[in-house]
Amino acid sequence: MFRLLRYMRLKEWLLVFIMVLLILAQVWMDLKIPDYMAVVTTLVKTPGSPVGEIIKAGGMMLVFAAGSMVVAVLVALTVARLSASFSSNLRSRLFRRVQRFTMAEMGRFSTASLITRSTNDVTQVQGVLSMAFRQIIKAPVTAIWAVGKIADKNSQWTFSTAAAVVLMIALISISIYFAMPKFKKMQTLLDDVNRVTRENIIGVRDIRAFNAENFQREKFEEINTDIYHTRTFARRLMSSMGPSVGLIFNFLLLAIYWVGAVLIVSAAQVDKISLFSDMVVFSSYAMQVMMAFMMMLILVVMLPRASVSAQRINEVLQVEPQLHSGPEHEGVAGKEGVVEFQNVTFQYPDAEEAELCELSFTIDKGSFFAIIGATGSGKSTLINLIPRFYDASRGKVLVNGRDVREWDMGALRKTVAYVAQKAVLFSGTVKDNLLLGEAEGKRMDEDLDFALRIAAASDFVNGLEDGIDGYVTAGGTNLSGGQKQRLSIARGIAREADILILDDSFSALDYRTDRRVRSMLQEECGHLTRIVVAQRIGTIRHADKILVLQDGRMAGLGTHDELMRTSEVYRAIAQSQLSQEELAR
Repeated sequence: MFRLLRYMRLKEWLLVFIMVLLILAQVWMDLKIPDYMAVVTTLVKTPGSPVGEIIKAGGMMLVFAAGSMVVAVLVALTVARLSASFSSNLRSRLFRRVQRFTMAEMGRFSTASLITRSTNDVTQVQGVLSMAFRQIIKAPVTAIWAVGKIADKNSQWTFSTAAAVVLMIALISISIYFAMPKFKKMQTLLDDVNRVTRENIIGVRDIRAFNAENFQREKFEEINTDIYHTRTFARRLMSSMGPSVGLIFNFLLLAIYWVGAVLIVSAAQVDKISLFSDMVVFSSYAMQVMMAFMMMLILVVMLPRASVSAQRINEVLQVEPQLHSGPEHEGVAGKEGVVEFQNVTFQYPDAEEAELCELSFTIDKGSFFAIIGATGSGKSTLINLIPRFYDASRGKVLVNGRDVREWDMGALRKTVAYVAQKAVLFSGTVKDNLLLGEAEGKRMDEDLDFALRIAAASDFVNGLEDGIDGYVTAGGTNLSGGQKQRLSIARGIAREADILILDDSFSALDYRTDRRVRSMLQEECGHLTRIVVAQRIGTIRHADKILVLQDGRMAGLGTHDELMRTSEVYRAIAQSQLSQEELAR
């Protein structure tokens, strides 16, 4: 878990330094109290001792006790600030690292797992560190300092204390050994709980439509029951440590007083007061040692689960994204809007076969380029190589005359506007979704109105209560599928990029709206290079070029008329969708 400390910032290390100084001061004050207790005990047992001396020693005890309390409050405040700052730092690092993940790295972790790691796991680490920062310093310092003060008092007392400490360490070690696997399993089960809960919320309409509530409930109960039994076992194991340590603590006090009683009875009269004072002091110091370990015990109870959480956080932070940004911010002059594939082959990590094989073609500036093929033929994979969501395994993908691997990531994705197959909207206003992180000043309202008009979205947006400032729920659940898709298209158009990619982005539109959007794109955005993935022949039949894919290979490239003559695959798709009369038009 302490490998996470390398992510601490300078201001957090400064807080650690302040905390160490405060803890050392607190321990010093705590261990001064038994010294004055010995003075008071000796004075009380010695006939004729001045009352003023007793009051003075007692007063010093109160001063050090009050000072220890004040310092303890300062330590608590410092630790709270430190743990909160560090957990915030961890969450930010996790968020930034996940944002840099490619699709391949995202595939290593489920969405539910990443959410758990960024929230619950960080909270577990924060809770332990808020205690660990104090106890890992305070407990050993207190124990060593106290043992140093009592080591020369009596070998039998020292042996009793050492035996108790060894026994306690053994007990803690055994408990951690058996508890660690259970806590590891618990965090994995928590991922599953989040996954099922997320699926249930996202898919609530389908679940109700298929009367699958009982099925989902049983799935959740199975995981919930499993995590209950795992948590119960781990908690029972760790909870048994409290009474066990308490028993060791009481036996140590009994041993100290029993040894002290034997020594006092057998000692000469002149030594009895000194032995009694030593016994009181020794028991006080022994109590300080045991209390230090008692506090360590509380930390140890929390440590196994937090260690698992820290390991899971490290797994994310140690993943180094495979794609690295290049140095170039611009394409080659005269090549704006041109996309080239040169002998491109792509294979997913751990896949047995290549998804795309030896593809070579050029998409000219301002052209309408369409891609069609059966499900699983590699259409979406192909266009994912253009904005560099993946890198080609072999060959080159060039945008504006430059290899995408040479582009700065941000510059490349400003050049390429991507409209995904699934329309994803975010909570906020319509305008927020159209801008999607860009400053309002960079996009005039006229530009947004233009994008909405091209995407045939103006009518329904203007019909909202607040128009373009109307509220959109997370995922766009207050909009229909077609409305979400049109807003997604408008967002791509508003990007004002050289290249516009539409990945089956007309699938939720009716034929009339589909035709209207395509017509507007041709008339108003003819300067853009438009790359359209579609399943409908009607959507792409008027494209300048159509690429036909079959099992990741080129099965045809040309216009609709050319492919009807030369490509059997394209002809089969067309004949399955259109009548002979429609094909003849």
